Amino acid sequence: MTDLRELRELREGLRAAVRGEVDFGTTARALTTMDASNYRRVPLGVVAPRDADDVAAALSVCRTYGVPVVPRGGGTSIAGQATGTGVVLDFTRHMNRLLSLDPEARTAVVQPGLVLDRLQEAAAPHGLRFGPDPSTHGRCTLGGMIGNNSCGSHSVAWGTTADSVRRLSVVTPRGERLRPGQAWAGAPAGLRELAEGELARLRTGFPELPRRISGYALDALLPEKGADVARSFCGSEGTLGVLTEAVVDLVRAPRARALAVLAYADETGAAEAAAGLLEHGPLTVEGMAADLVPAAADLPRGGAWLFVETGGDTEGEARARAETIVRAADVLDALVVTDPARQRTLWRIREDASGTATRMPDGTEAWPGWEDCAVPPARLGAYLRDFRGLLADHGLRGSPYGHFGDGCIHVRIDFDLLTGPGIARFRRFSEELADLVVAHGGSLSGEHGDGQARAELLPRMYGPDMVALFERVKGVWDPDDLLNPGMLVRPAPLDANLRFSVLPSKPVDVAFGYPSDGGDFSAAVRRCVGVAKCRTTSVSGPAVMCPSFRATGEEEHSTRGRARLLHEMLAGELVTDGWRSTEVRDALDLCLSCKGCRSDCPVGVDMATYKAEFLHHHYAGRRRPAAHYAMGRLPVWLGWVARTRSAGVVNGLASVGPLARVAKRLGGIAGEREIPRVAGETFTRWWRGRKAVVPSGAGAGAGAGDGDGDGTGDLVVLWPDTFTEHLSPSVGQAAVRVLEAAGLRVALPPTLRPGGRPVGDGRSRSAARLLTARRGRVCCGLTYLSTGQLDHARTVLRRTLDLMEPVLATDAPVVVLEPSCAAALRTDAPELLHDDPRAAQLAARVRTFAETLEQYAPHWAPPVLDRPVTGQTHCHQHAVLGDTADRGLRAAAGLTGELSGGCCGLAGNFGFEKGHYEVSVACAEDQLLPAVRQAPDGTVVLADGYSCRTQLEQLAGVRGRHLAEVLAEALDGKA
Repeated sequence: MTDLRELRELREGLRAAVRGEVDFGTTARALTTMDASNYRRVPLGVVAPRDADDVAAALSVCRTYGVPVVPRGGGTSIAGQATGTGVVLDFTRHMNRLLSLDPEARTAVVQPGLVLDRLQEAAAPHGLRFGPDPSTHGRCTLGGMIGNNSCGSHSVAWGTTADSVRRLSVVTPRGERLRPGQAWAGAPAGLRELAEGELARLRTGFPELPRRISGYALDALLPEKGADVARSFCGSEGTLGVLTEAVVDLVRAPRARALAVLAYADETGAAEAAAGLLEHGPLTVEGMAADLVPAAADLPRGGAWLFVETGGDTEGEARARAETIVRAADVLDALVVTDPARQRTLWRIREDASGTATRMPDGTEAWPGWEDCAVPPARLGAYLRDFRGLLADHGLRGSPYGHFGDGCIHVRIDFDLLTGPGIARFRRFSEELADLVVAHGGSLSGEHGDGQARAELLPRMYGPDMVALFERVKGVWDPDDLLNPGMLVRPAPLDANLRFSVLPSKPVDVAFGYPSDGGDFSAAVRRCVGVAKCRTTSVSGPAVMCPSFRATGEEEHSTRGRARLLHEMLAGELVTDGWRSTEVRDALDLCLSCKGCRSDCPVGVDMATYKAEFLHHHYAGRRRPAAHYAMGRLPVWLGWVARTRSAGVVNGLASVGPLARVAKRLGGIAGEREIPRVAGETFTRWWRGRKAVVPSGAGAGAGAGDGDGDGTGDLVVLWPDTFTEHLSPSVGQAAVRVLEAAGLRVALPPTLRPGGRPVGDGRSRSAARLLTARRGRVCCGLTYLSTGQLDHARTVLRRTLDLMEPVLATDAPVVVLEPSCAAALRTDAPELLHDDPRAAQLAARVRTFAETLEQYAPHWAPPVLDRPVTGQTHCHQHAVLGDTADRGLRAAAGLTGELSGGCCGLAGNFGFEKGHYEVSVACAEDQLLPAVRQAPDGTVVLADGYSCRTQLEQLAGVRGRHLAEVLAEALDGKA
């Protein structure tokens, strides 16, 4: 539709007819241009219906204007079927409920937008579950699963989604309400006559496979199969009717499970063994090879593995079944796990493969397109050998993994989808692979559907007559071709509408180095492949991503949504004002820069860096928000307070209500926030006031700054970050106490950089050298980075590197107490100053407090407290630094219990900024505050980050402490 008048009429007609939201704005359209596939189509608008009446009304309006309709669930489809050029129906906003659950009948009534995990959570107390469980179970919807006939790892036990569907409620494109079920229930007029006239073809034209998803499941209409219209509707990819409700079957979940991890020399060995294990009745037979497994993964020795799960009424029964399978399998090594937490850790390796596989070991991009072919399980080994040969013939690489017990293989391949010759090779390979799959008696799709990726090749699998029958069936259900045209029948070419074609052909001029993406910002944005792990509504363990989505439930505030908007910004077709885009700015506004996506996203999207990059360009040469000046330049203002010794005056003024309100209004600070108190004595002033003993030889050559402390062990340089220096000096004092008790010599970084020979102690008495010296303070630039003031950040970091040169000339580690600052030094600094090798040198020296004790005082034993702990692992600690050393130190100190995941919600400047307070509180209520409230009396509340401690104090009236403070108090007998 190109006529603007008709477009306005369509929009207004939908708004008049539909009670749900109708959004034809740039942001809504940009968020739905893509799914998790290689394809991109720009829709006219998005409708979020409230019920079946809304669906019928939307279809009626769109039919009047001849506008296509695309039903969409979580948007995780891998073949392109969740994209379209007309109106997208988004079921995740309103039609997302579990309507009822009958434990006796083992059924549930669900709406299409219900996320699978919500159904599983409701069924679990009854000992039930929904059988199919794709790896995207935390965000895929039941409607999407029915549309694609999804399967998951437990399909060897419980089949596909079609096997679990009892009855459906469907609105046809012409507004008819149908209830498809067995015995021709809910069949549209003409379907029975059509099927009964083609019985011979339906009996002979479909391969017998556990994972045959391609095409329409018309064989379900055979009389001997119950003439099941609901089952035939499953896997129709939104092309026949719009699902509004479903009655699904539940299965009895085993009370206990065991996981046998079987190791083989290579993936072919694992594939050949998989089919032989089915006779033992496993719940899963999943396979993957070493190229998709993290180096630190705790797996048995081998080059490929089968994950075989067994169940039982007791742990012993489940373990016995797993051990039986181990004995029956010819393996290099094996591991049987019954601990649920360890099982979840191992399963996470497999579930993350859909994202991990998007990068080859050398960092080369890999793409879907041939994501899930399936062959008879007994032929899987032979098929994999031929598949590997075909890859080699075309000079391509891929890492197969997936449902080996069902003969279904997932793989991402390093296609070149950016150039003409690369796209031509993509087509040739696709055609030859289709022939190979058919030669092995397989299906082009074994899980995710045909979409645009494979529908063009269906004649190679089914022949032209069966494909013509598919078209006739589509005509019975949808005579106007309104629903998802171009999918399954009369398909678009598999090499059209590729999402990469609209991106700039040359690298964009950017500030950060993007070392993992060859310095190309477009490649960094391409990292997001749409698997949408960021859309999960709950986190388990230490995971963080994505707190703003969990707080708002809005796609634009997910990592994927922001990546989509950045993609469209680079494309310039929909978002036309580039770096000045208000749509992108608004989507990034609620990004907490927690960096959770850097580690939790399977493909390592780093939205915090992308946000800083965007803000840098967006405000270039323009006035910034007041908060960027007030909090982005916090080190400057606090430095003035320290030099003028006016902390008391500042604190006094901040305590006067009217003055505080004016200050917050001028500084862009949320009115609900309290202004933190500035310490009366800075950390470095306290340090200089100590009666420090300076060991001989610890001057310039040792790289010490402002005097060394007591101790005869290794020298460590303690970083006086802005928060420790001005707001929480007690943390620095405690760290000094503990480090020295561990036998380490503590020094601070230099504060003078001489014009001549470097001085290390910051106190040279040489007048000549002092005359040419420049005084300064080290700073990681965190506040400038988080507000996108990257020119200032560069200046601050270069000055810091100048000051740190004497330290870099030694082997001394740099101990950083504030996790955000440590993360900035370890990752942001070298990526921003990618042209200065000193940044990488400093990054390599950065250690957390716990890492320092582990590496430089390995024989020191901390005081034992024997107390439980609660709190939250700092988001930057989780995402960038890791917490293995912290866990070890806590255990050695007798501090028991686990810290929660998520983000505290304050996140530096974020929670202080006007307009962010509600989201900030919601993030805290997600994990942190409930954990603290539920902790028993006497529990130690740990919070290594200043933001986390401030959030706890302001929202819960609880004093969180840095681990260094807890240990120091124990040393002094105060704990």
